[in-house]
Amino acid sequence: MMEHIKVLLLKFVASFFIFWISFDLFFDATFVDIVSFSLLVTIITYVIGDRMLLPRIGKRESVVVDFFLTYIVVWVFGGIVLDSYLLIAWGSIISATLLAGSEVFVHSYILKNVKPIRLEKQRHFSQRFAFEFAEEQDPNPDKNK
Repeated sequence: MMEHIKVLLLKFVASFFIFWISFDLFFDATFVDIVSFSLLVTIITYVIGDRMLLPRIGKRESVVVDFFLTYIVVWVFGGIVLDSYLLIAWGSIISATLLAGSEVFVHSYILKNVKPIRLEKQRHFSQRFAFEFAEEQDPNPDKNK
């Protein structure tokens, strides 16, 4: 449990600095905007990207998913909270790129230090029986008559 709190705190601090860089240095965003974006992106990317997808699809694909999750969250939430479309467009690109870069290190930390979710026994797709090829000996028996 303590490892999950450490990961959430690490993600929040990284996203706070990234949103501070992408929103406050380039544009005029408030402290509340930065904290709310950081909190929302931390929770969504942790639940979807780190807990659900990382154990299943791996580090590289999870970074791509986190990039698009951050981009979509900033775009949608920014459309509601912020009034500058320039801030939303550039802020989502800059923050998604920087957060994807930080997620490489977060995912490495998670894979080394946090136990993965133990799921119920799942059936795995056996590729031995995925394709079945055969020739018909007599596909249309009434054709020659």
